[in-house]
Amino acid sequence: MESWFPDREFFMRSEGQVRFITISSRFQKVTAVSVILIALACAASLVIAGWAQYSASADRISLLGREAKVATSEERLAAYGDNIENVSEDLDRRMEFIEGVAELLPADMKVDTRIIESSGEAAATVEKVSMAFPQAAELARIEARQLAVVEGLTRFADWRAQRAAAALKKLELNPDAVIRQSERQAMGGPLEGLSTDANGTVDPRFERLGLSMARMTALENALESVPQFAPARRDMISSGFGYRRDPFNRSAAMHKGLDFRGKTGTPIFAAANGRVSFVGWKGGYGKTVEITHGNGLMTRYAHMSRFDAKVGDVVTGGNTIGAIGSTGRSTGPHLHFEVRINGRAVNPRKFLETAPNVLEEIRRAPELAANAH
Repeated sequence: MESWFPDREFFMRSEGQVRFITISSRFQKVTAVSVILIALACAASLVIAGWAQYSASADRISLLGREAKVATSEERLAAYGDNIENVSEDLDRRMEFIEGVAELLPADMKVDTRIIESSGEAAATVEKVSMAFPQAAELARIEARQLAVVEGLTRFADWRAQRAAAALKKLELNPDAVIRQSERQAMGGPLEGLSTDANGTVDPRFERLGLSMARMTALENALESVPQFAPARRDMISSGFGYRRDPFNRSAAMHKGLDFRGKTGTPIFAAANGRVSFVGWKGGYGKTVEITHGNGLMTRYAHMSRFDAKVGDVVTGGNTIGAIGSTGRSTGPHLHFEVRINGRAVNPRKFLETAPNVLEEIRRAPELAANAH
């Protein structure tokens, strides 16, 4: 180590004077160790991120594998023959699961949970059980109907999730990032194991329904938080997003939002559901309100004359949060409106013009599903 980091001297000549700078062996060692630690920390973070992604992928693959191994009709027939009472208890557990999921369903999904006769393996189970154990025929039919409901809900949840993901992509948002973000939300509570069978296991089809519901909910919640309401009258836009001539020094400048002109005191509306994260004076923005919408989305409202919201308020798109003014670096009363994704300013027009149509199409999901039937 001493041979690698000997004391080093450098000299500098300036205005006829020579100055010597000594870098000690100790300083070099400390610097080298610091660089190594930083490099190791970066490598560790990459490994952790990679493992998390691999683990999530492995979990999905494992579940798909277990879905392929659901009980065959012969296995279920054996279960009925071993102990009909245990089968009845299993069906009670499954019904509790379905009822618990039903409580979480959006209102429009509750209308579409019609019980239909099953087909395939479940139908074969009904036939075989009815022939072998006539007294258990009704239990077999109940089991088949439960599976039909679960599988139908899973397909519907997957369909809605696919539509929501496509809508997010139209708005240049990453659906996978939305899912990861939802999984990192603060959560906790006592552990209450979930099982659908007496042996403590969960039928993969029921587990798949839970995962599909979680994905659908995360994506649709993200859509509801997308800026979609104009914060002021759209026909009053006076300056767009992009390069323009600065109104003060007349030089080229980047304008990172939209300006809406209006009289002082004209109401300003929240562009989407969210939580107020900043209220106060912000440099050239003057009186400013910022709303955090989740998934890295934030909207900023500047040059306000008054505040109608405070930090921590939960607002709904269209709520009044303040009024137009001319505070900060402003030539006259107007609203400066920004949309930022992970701190980067993006053009608000694509949200205000595209999001309402995209969301209207998504909200037609129940109607489209009904027509499909």
